[in-house]
Amino acid sequence: MASGQALVAPEVGTGGGPRGFARRRTSPLSAAGFVGPAVILFAIFFAWPLVSSLIQSFQVRVGGQTEWAGLAQYERLANDPLVLTSLENAFIILIIQVPIMIGTALLLAVVLARSWLRFRGTYRLIYFLPAVTTLVAYSIVFRVLLRTDSGVVNQALGAIGIAPVDGLNDPFWARVTLMASITWRWTGYNMVILLAGLQGIPHETYEAAAIDGAGAWATFRRITIPLLRPVILFTLIMSTIGTFQLFDENYILTRGGPANATLTPVLYLYKVAFRGLDFNYASAIAWFLVIIIGAISFLQFRVVGRED
Repeated sequence: MASGQALVAPEVGTGGGPRGFARRRTSPLSAAGFVGPAVILFAIFFAWPLVSSLIQSFQVRVGGQTEWAGLAQYERLANDPLVLTSLENAFIILIIQVPIMIGTALLLAVVLARSWLRFRGTYRLIYFLPAVTTLVAYSIVFRVLLRTDSGVVNQALGAIGIAPVDGLNDPFWARVTLMASITWRWTGYNMVILLAGLQGIPHETYEAAAIDGAGAWATFRRITIPLLRPVILFTLIMSTIGTFQLFDENYILTRGGPANATLTPVLYLYKVAFRGLDFNYASAIAWFLVIIIGAISFLQFRVVGRED
């Protein structure tokens, strides 16, 4: 600053700061202009359909007229054997496929987090690529691969003298096919989430464990798993929701068959609503499914998310 120049303090405005930087108050009308469109879209496309479906679940169509029926739809649901079958199939997938998928994803994440591994980015991309494949496209590919007569898998098995596997028409193998396709599609997706969680664990923690003489298994069991528990819980809950919302894969692969072996609650809901045109009963199934998912997610949160 040149000599003789006086340092003049900026004028203070009414807002408590310099006048040039005084904060402007946003009017409620302008704030509503920004928030209003989002609220309107939320109300039209989410809130109202949600409330409407809940109301429909307590109604019944008689002679083309809608009448209040109380819990009649839910009583019908409790006595519907196909609802029980679809839930049984979903629980089989949840108990068998989800642990295999998350366990494989965790193993891949641990390996791909190692600093000594070369081409880590390439391997991560390869394992994540199935997650960007559209559900319809990969389901069609699996259907083509597993055809009984002309499928590539059965042709390869026949070349080495193994009898063909009826992966789409046999109840047991149809379930195996469905679970294999889901595992292929979503393992990489969960791997990326778990890998992000691993990278958030401080490296100093592992260094301290190594100084204390902890081996690889002890470090994994006593450090990695406990610190990664919130991320594992997130992948477990999201996989549970995805299991009970399963539709695309089993619809394209088997249409829910054979003998309803791959029928899931959402696929059954679709058949009731859009083939049977019974939207009231379909709404009851949907809300029953919401309760089931909420209860299982809460149980998982209590069991997996508890602090030791």
